[in-house]
Amino acid sequence: MKRVLLVIVALVICAGAYAQIETPVRWSYAAKKLNAKEAVVLLKATIQPGWHIYSLNVKDGGPIKTSFEFTPSKFYAPVGKTTEPTPITKFEKAFNMNVSYFEKEVVFQQKINIKAADKADKVTGKLTYMVCNDKKCLPPEDVDFTIPLGK
Repeated sequence: MKRVLLVIVALVICAGAYAQIETPVRWSYAAKKLNAKEAVVLLKATIQPGWHIYSLNVKDGGPIKTSFEFTPSKFYAPVGKTTEPTPITKFEKAFNMNVSYFEKEVVFQQKINIKAADKADKVTGKLTYMVCNDKKCLPPEDVDFTIPLGK
């Protein structure tokens, strides 16, 4: 009986270790005020070696592109589109097309119009991204963010 219990416990421990959630991307945020009416928010992805996330500009039929959705507010508004540095573009067999992506780290930027300087203390929203390596892709992930604007 003790042996059966010991085997069951060992199997549960092994299964738990195998089922660890992979998180190859870490996000961090900052904001830089340009003046009383404008700021730039910075959304940085730090990517583990061997993995990559996709550009804001991926054609249909490819992987899930990185995207940012800013919560509507009467205190601030995004100006224009979110920008990114120049990505790596290569043919990926998995998608049978050229795709643009980032390795190691990438900083996305979004200009913000501050409508009420005394009340606009943070920018909130949600980002969506997909991460892959040369063997697999993880399901797309949604991440809520809050970026303090400072004074």
